[in-house]
Amino acid sequence: MFAGLEKLDGGVPVARAAIVVAVVGAAALLGAWFFQYVIGLSPCPLCMEQRVAYYFVIPLAAMVALGVSVGASPKVIQLAMVAMAIGMLWNSGLGVYHSGVEWKWWPGPQECTGNPSFGNVNDLQEQLKHMVLVRCDEAQWRFLGLSLAGYNALISLGMAVVALWGVRAKQPQSYGSSSVSQ
Repeated sequence: MFAGLEKLDGGVPVARAAIVVAVVGAAALLGAWFFQYVIGLSPCPLCMEQRVAYYFVIPLAAMVALGVSVGASPKVIQLAMVAMAIGMLWNSGLGVYHSGVEWKWWPGPQECTGNPSFGNVNDLQEQLKHMVLVRCDEAQWRFLGLSLAGYNALISLGMAVVALWGVRAKQPQSYGSSSVSQ
């Protein structure tokens, strides 16, 4: 995928971490879309909020991998990896919160109801008949006792760990094969 990564002096672990974050994040997002559009599970507001981190982290991880391959500043790369780790830690916490709401350990947000459009009063009754309410406190699907929010918490935590591993990887003075002199 990224030819020449083997030639980088010290950048390989960072690039690999970024690629893992991007691939795992894309797989998780594709999985969410599969459950939504193929299986037919409608996401609640908390589910939609948990996707935001993926929309941020996936392109950032791809840019980090590209940045390593073209010789970007190690400080910028490291800062981006820290941003990815923070974003996925936040998302993991959000997944734990959502799971706790589903298990009724604590109350969820009040906006976990439908969003009707009140533009035309005459159509209000018809809109209410066809409105689908998706509650944040009811898991629509579970596997091995975990809901999609629980799996999101675990996946996000794993992605944060990989990003932090990339931060802690040996940082050269600059990325790219030109930094190696013999």
